[in-house]
Amino acid sequence: TVGIGVVSRPGTSLFSWHPFLMALSFSFIMTQAILLFSPESSLILSYSRKVKVRTHWVLQGLATVCAIVGLAIISYNKYMNDKPHFTSWHGLVGLATVLYTCLQSAGGVTLLYPKLMRKWSLAKLKSYHATSGLVGYLLGCTSLLLGMCSAWFTGIVTGVSWYLAISCPVLLALVLMNQITNAYLRKKRIQP
Repeated sequence: TVGIGVVSRPGTSLFSWHPFLMALSFSFIMTQAILLFSPESSLILSYSRKVKVRTHWVLQGLATVCAIVGLAIISYNKYMNDKPHFTSWHGLVGLATVLYTCLQSAGGVTLLYPKLMRKWSLAKLKSYHATSGLVGYLLGCTSLLLGMCSAWFTGIVTGVSWYLAISCPVLLALVLMNQITNAYLRKKRIQP
């Protein structure tokens, strides 16, 4: 996220806010929101589950807002420069990711108010939310990777620096896949 901030230099142009906000949303805020539940790397390890859930909810809300603003900025920038919208894989996957993130956030509300979903147990709702959230996070990482393959990014970041940059979302995705798999999916396999 810091690297994208340095490369994009937010505030130097309207476009510069797009990569910064998207990296901030998916690489930093959303990552921290998910890692809150990790027994190895939570920033608030000693706090109660209730505090972690509320903090997760606030961070996910902030990440969603950053993603929506980032999408609005790039859409407006394309409109102002009379360029076509959503014509690249990065644009299409990015749009799908932001829409999915909004839906996932709305689905998370059912965990705050499980009585709204009487047909499913709280354990099932948590499992579905975690699995669906992982899909959304992987979409975000994919969109970030596709953005790092864009002409804008490859024109600024080259050589070994480019390989280091693309390794960041890949490593984050692997860490979070491991955490979610261990926390939710492995329990299902062990239970008869």
